Amino acid sequence: MPQIPPVTKALMLICTALFCVQLLFGYWVEVLFALWPLGSDPFMPWQLITYAFLHGSMGHLFFNMLGLWMFGSELESIWGRTRYLQFLGASALVGGLIQLVVVSLGVPGGGPTLGASGALFGLLMAFGMMFPERTIMPLFPPIPMKAKVFVMVFGGIELLFGLVGGGGVAHFAHLGGMLGGWLMMRYWRGQPPFPPRKRRR
Repeated sequence: MPQIPPVTKALMLICTALFCVQLLFGYWVEVLFALWPLGSDPFMPWQLITYAFLHGSMGHLFFNMLGLWMFGSELESIWGRTRYLQFLGASALVGGLIQLVVVSLGVPGGGPTLGASGALFGLLMAFGMMFPERTIMPLFPPIPMKAKVFVMVFGGIELLFGLVGGGGVAHFAHLGGMLGGWLMMRYWRGQPPFPPRKRRR
């Protein structure tokens, strides 16, 4: 398992501290900082980022922080702090936007959205693009698979559950996070739909 670099460690501590605050003042914290549907009274623009710092249960927090540690630590070490934060922000933002669009189209899930899962699924996408042949042993199911297969399997599962309705989980926020991560990687690489990056002489 990787060492925990500073930004990843800080994010894990912030999310854990905010979860403790939620236990004390959950209603007001979620009204102000969870992501509410467009047109609802509690919706505010800053919620497109702040929702990623809140979590709905101890299990939700634990698995998101575990994933942030497992995948984010190595990526932060490669990218550096600034690029790492840019990537997480883009993944969380696109995840939130996709969730808002899907809910506005009438897909079930009109309550608040919260959790770092959108940003985490962006990290999964980046990990699969950077290390496609790396073997991963997920907790569920405990079957070793290549990183590129892991990303495709979990993306497919999220899409399926999102279409059939997945028990109050914001599956389209997860898919949006993957989309945001994919777009950010393509932008950095100068690949379509973005123009080629000019090389420095």
